[in-house]
Amino acid sequence: MISKEKIDRINELARKAKSESGLTAEEKEEQALLRREYIDAFKANLRAQLENIEFVEDIERKEGREKDQYVIGIEEKLN
Repeated sequence: MISKEKIDRINELARKAKSESGLTAEEKEEQALLRREYIDAFKANLRAQLENIEFVEDIERKEGREKDQYVIGIEEKLN
């Protein structure tokens, strides 16, 4: 996870880049490094979320249930 301070700095550099003064070479390099860090953190977070997804069909198969048996059981309890 990237810190709030770094996100604020990314936004600050983006605003400065759009201004008349623009960015210096050092600021452009800093901006590129911060953007890369942000993208890497975003990808890692997304990857972690995707790895935790379990499909209902896979759970049913592991438990030896027939397809949709688990969902029907929940619907019966609600009625």
